Amino acid sequence: MRLKREELIEHVSSQMPARRWRHTLGVMQSAIELAERYGADPARAELAAIIHDVAKYWPVQRQAAVIADNGLDADLLNYDAPMWHSEVGAYVAEHEYGIEDREVIDAIRYHTSGRENMTLLDKIVCLADYIEPGRDFPGVDLIREKAQLSLEEGLIAGFDSTLRVLVERGQTIFPTTVLARNDLIRQLAQREQAGQAKPVAENRGG
Repeated sequence: MRLKREELIEHVSSQMPARRWRHTLGVMQSAIELAERYGADPARAELAAIIHDVAKYWPVQRQAAVIADNGLDADLLNYDAPMWHSEVGAYVAEHEYGIEDREVIDAIRYHTSGRENMTLLDKIVCLADYIEPGRDFPGVDLIREKAQLSLEEGLIAGFDSTLRVLVERGQTIFPTTVLARNDLIRQLAQREQAGQAKPVAENRGG
């Protein structure tokens, strides 16, 4: 059954430490701001943001079981466990919280990895996760600056930061992230070739 907003917030926040819930609140704020700037539905952006990390602190064995037992993307299990919570969170959104909006579910699913042909909502939630006010890591200010220019430039900067860290640590790279980055670069190139201006923030006043 679909939960009311406050019930959903209560349930999701109970699944994580207080500091992670503060992060979620920041992602909610940033997702709303990006949705208003770039013409998406703020309510849908907030909904995906509320749920995006619901499974982040579940035991990895529980996350792996959800993936294995429900026909989810088993290839994830060949990569680092921090990747898994996005797929599990999308499952929880649909099957436990009764979310029927496929774009909201997918925005949760791809908020960590990105994907080719990201929807507007995918881009907003993924970028909000990078730039929420509580984030403090090398390069985050550049990502925030790029986010003011376009979602694509912000995400490319974010993925660059992630990939750089993974390479430096000698960790595996989930291929979908590379594909997402390449696709975003192509989108910017096509926009430039078509002579289109970058998306400009709407002036809504107040």
